[in-house]
Amino acid sequence: MLLSCTQPTEQVSHNEGNGQEEELRYRRFLKLCEEWPRDEAKKARDLGTFLRQRVASAFREGENTQISDPEKCDLMYESLARINGNFYRQRFPRVRDTSFTGVTAEECKLLLTGNVQQMDEDKKGLWKTLMERFSKSPEDVPEKAPEK
Repeated sequence: MLLSCTQPTEQVSHNEGNGQEEELRYRRFLKLCEEWPRDEAKKARDLGTFLRQRVASAFREGENTQISDPEKCDLMYESLARINGNFYRQRFPRVRDTSFTGVTAEECKLLLTGNVQQMDEDKKGLWKTLMERFSKSPEDVPEKAPEK
């Protein structure tokens, strides 16, 4: 679970790090939240918004939050920082910016935001075709006649 490395102070039986380390962890997560892009078009489905909510709930006591598993917390931060810094995109560059359907990343982004109306008329035909193809259940698709 994302950011499950903290626990309320009363559950910690011993000090698992000094206050400076915990303050540093908290500040690192805050900085990551500031840097993480937010896509306003996605509203409740945005990863940046979700991350901000999880950091707020995990660090309810701010800098005074006790870390139950500092190593796990640091690993989570490093993983999220690599994603935010496009580490994997740079390490494993894509040959083309399309998916298996041949649709570009920008076209996918338009579809996911729900703003299909903004696409050009010729692109709407492709989207309608794709949406119909992937939204049909197997029962809706007519079977082909056996070949002779």
